[in-house]
Amino acid sequence: MPEGPRRGSEARPEPLEVNGRVLESLPNALFKVELETEKRQTITAHVAGSSSLLRILPGEAVVVELMAYDPRRGRIVRRRS
Repeated sequence: MPEGPRRGSEARPEPLEVNGRVLESLPNALFKVELETEKRQTITAHVAGSSSLLRILPGEAVVVELMAYDPRRGRIVRRRS
């Protein structure tokens, strides 16, 4: 019987880190973030796992991790200094 690819063995796309600014705080620990790219795209982002204790306020500069399969959602990795 031929073996198919095992779960987790497929290569995952590398996340893309982009600078952004928090526009507003949304319910359920989500944030609206404007990316500092040419398009000035606005995405919805949540705070990354161990960083969930950080208090993120509107107007703060942050680093957001975007995945290739859904560029409208991201994860706030850290504050930008």
